[in-house]
Amino acid sequence: MTRDEIYDHLAKVYLGKRQDIVEEKKKKTLNQSWMVINVVITTVILISTVYGFTAFLTRRVVFNNQVFYSLTNNPIRIAYDLNDPFPSAKTFSITIPKKDASKYSHLNLTIRGSKEAYPGIVKMVVGNQLNEKATYYIQNVQGGWQKVSISLDKLNLTDWSTVTDVSFVLEAWNVDFKKGVVFIDDVSFSNL
Repeated sequence: MTRDEIYDHLAKVYLGKRQDIVEEKKKKTLNQSWMVINVVITTVILISTVYGFTAFLTRRVVFNNQVFYSLTNNPIRIAYDLNDPFPSAKTFSITIPKKDASKYSHLNLTIRGSKEAYPGIVKMVVGNQLNEKATYYIQNVQGGWQKVSISLDKLNLTDWSTVTDVSFVLEAWNVDFKKGVVFIDDVSFSNL
């Protein structure tokens, strides 16, 4: 064997072993990269699954606490004139279809008068099939919207399962302006 052949043989042995070491390092690096990618993907899937379940369960509990039954779809406009010779009271009733209101805790509505002439006080009457009437006076009805939420405990009805109507009464002796307009919206039963 000549000197050149010996050098070539040593170079092949040395470089061949060097290439094996480099290839092993590349394989290890590639395996580590895939491991990191798999861990990241698994973590993202796990976090999104846990978040999805907790968001679903949380939303469902909130939904159960906010059950409501709406009685109106659009604002109601009640024009009234209580001056002589007109009647001394103006009544507007909302008939309630057969609905068990005993599972609700509040009667809600928004109300306002016109900016020029407002009633100040509006009497609300809730009736049932036993001919019981519960009365509640809504105070400070003026030109701006007022949100009213009345606990059903404050209304003295013994049977909320047979509620038939909700009426709004304007009485001449109990209004600020004897002629005007009242707007009522969002009449509903709820558990708020």
